[in-house]
Amino acid sequence: MIVGGPGSGKSTLARWLGGQTGLPVHHMDHIHWLGNWVERSKSEKLAMAATIEAQERWIFEGSLTATYDNRAARADTLIWLDLPVGLRLWRVTKRRFRYWGRVRPDMSPGCIEGLNAEVLPFYAFIWRTRHSKRTRLFTLLARHSDGLTVHHLRSRAEVAAFRRDACAQGVERQ
Repeated sequence: MIVGGPGSGKSTLARWLGGQTGLPVHHMDHIHWLGNWVERSKSEKLAMAATIEAQERWIFEGSLTATYDNRAARADTLIWLDLPVGLRLWRVTKRRFRYWGRVRPDMSPGCIEGLNAEVLPFYAFIWRTRHSKRTRLFTLLARHSDGLTVHHLRSRAEVAAFRRDACAQGVERQ
């Protein structure tokens, strides 16, 4: 289970871990969005997430908080990418231009990067939720501390060290 704010690197880390382990990778953005940035209903999102959570093995990245408890109960490892909000805002901006006119690999088909009416509200959301999301994750960790390996990564250097350590420990293909 990989969680963190927008721009923290969840999708990138999930793809890397999937390549290292052979585990299937699932992106919450595939569940959250239909084409053309149309949001699915909450009931649809929850049902789709439950289908993935019920699978025996997965890497599931994303931050639909309504699924946190179910995912944490099924996961053996939780990786929390808790990077500074300024860095995350920069990364969101950078990826918008990197994928300009195209769909990101972790996004639903038809969700083309560019300037649209959602850009400014998304930046506001990132800024507005920077504290509340952290509080929710600390609460989640308190509820699911037994049997869950937690990696709380707070910087790019810590993420890089996690990746190096995973390689050195020989993260096995499943």
